[in-house]
Amino acid sequence: MTESPRRWRQLALLATAELLAMSVWFAGSAAAPELRTRLLLSGAESAWITSTVQLGFVVGTLIAAALNLSDVLPLRWYVAGCAMLAAVANAALIPANTFAFAIASRALTGMALAGVYPPAMKMAATWFRAERGLAIGAIVGALTIGKAMPYLLEGGGQLPFVAVVAVPSFAALAAALLVALWFRDGPHAFPARPFSWRLVATVVREPLLRRVTGGYLGHMWELYAFWAWIPTFLAASFAAQAAGRFPAASPPDVATAGVWPFACIAIGALGCVWGGRTADRIGRVPVVRTALLVSGACCVLSALAFGGPRWLVLGICLVWGIAVVADSAQFSAMVTEIAPSHAVGTALTLQTSLGFLLTVGSIQLVPMLGAAIGWRWALVVLSLGPVAGLWSVRAAGGPRTQTSRWSQRT
Repeated sequence: MTESPRRWRQLALLATAELLAMSVWFAGSAAAPELRTRLLLSGAESAWITSTVQLGFVVGTLIAAALNLSDVLPLRWYVAGCAMLAAVANAALIPANTFAFAIASRALTGMALAGVYPPAMKMAATWFRAERGLAIGAIVGALTIGKAMPYLLEGGGQLPFVAVVAVPSFAALAAALLVALWFRDGPHAFPARPFSWRLVATVVREPLLRRVTGGYLGHMWELYAFWAWIPTFLAASFAAQAAGRFPAASPPDVATAGVWPFACIAIGALGCVWGGRTADRIGRVPVVRTALLVSGACCVLSALAFGGPRWLVLGICLVWGIAVVADSAQFSAMVTEIAPSHAVGTALTLQTSLGFLLTVGSIQLVPMLGAAIGWRWALVVLSLGPVAGLWSVRAAGGPRTQTSRWSQRT
């Protein structure tokens, strides 16, 4: 199979743009301590600053799918325009003087990002037939680093609130320029497949798709809550170690965790690349099962190590950060390989929408548990996701049979 020699250059450009654009996703979360003080927010309202981005993303993906935007519009202009909109919507958080204003800013940011992330995977796939798992993994890896960037800015403890929000907005504008000026679609373009909710029944009737979607939901229950609350968990653990006892249930200043939250999230890029390369060689199911098993184990171990030596807590959380996202792209890739060709768009939209809706629940639940039982145990509830995911992708009729069947489709 002959592949274009330009594909790696285009993938690098697209990954860079994805990293820059996605830096606005958690800008509100990184700025939450300042927002809590300025807007007098409760713990639940602070959690909605993060959750609303998820809901906006779900609404954005449904609108894009219903209108078939990624097929109707030129992809590079579509992505560039949405990146610019995300930059403006995120910057609107700076003058926000009410909770409603802040929520509107985050919702619009999520809706705009729905036109950046999903189309970017399709754009990368137009350059790759062989090594497509690695290519999509690279995009998700860049996304992971991008989402960690606001924590790096906030964790340094030197930048004011305006900079923590404005720098990601400027990064998203730079992403728009990169895509608009230099990206071009590859030779493996996809035929248009209009979205239709009438195809949902076709998708739901397919047992393998139900299992893959179930695994993806377990993965999503854990992923975004880990990304949102690992700064607070680390800060609480470091405070416990310094005090020689477990601190009160109220969340500490996340800035005390320094740049480690950034490291624990951004290191997931290594997991994405490993997941893509390994899945291309041995199949996707072994990769997702390994990632779910390791991330679930780290979730439990993090609670046991809480308040202990920093090297131990950080070591567990860094491994967790690698494993928690390593399976993300492969769940989507499995859907494209299993779904009937005329229902791929519907299957991906259904999977993504359900997954991001579920993240709202886990993001809201974790700080409630932190206030009720302390941050040592607050993240343990996320281990239910990997457990449910492993159960869902279990082999029907034996692990060798099912794994072989899915592996042969890669």
